[in-house]
Amino acid sequence: MDIDLSDVLAEVTAQFQRYEKALVSNDVAVLDELFRNDPRTLRYGIGENLYGYEQIMAFRAARSPVGLMRKTDKTVITTYGRDTAVASTLFYRESTPGRVGRQMQTWVRFPEGWKIVAAHVSVIDEPKGQ
Repeated sequence: MDIDLSDVLAEVTAQFQRYEKALVSNDVAVLDELFRNDPRTLRYGIGENLYGYEQIMAFRAARSPVGLMRKTDKTVITTYGRDTAVASTLFYRESTPGRVGRQMQTWVRFPEGWKIVAAHVSVIDEPKGQ
């Protein structure tokens, strides 16, 4: 299996950056577009477990647009073959000093393009010395 083919890595990186821009600007239409429209798509959030595209869409529609700005760090995107990737990043918000967010997404290429099929977001106290 080919890992991190440069053209595939560039495609997924562009989609990840598109997701990040949509997230901090609360562009719900783009966020909805980037998740796979499927009942098996899931997102484990900081305070919610969302099963299926419909629950993820409803969460996005109801979420407050206040306080979404964040800084990412240590982003790692790894592609496996031409059709699968995992994107991981840490994130920091000024509103939560001393805490670090962690985000992981599984991306799969479908005929309609790259889509997130699974996502996990959590926040922990920032580890000492990091």
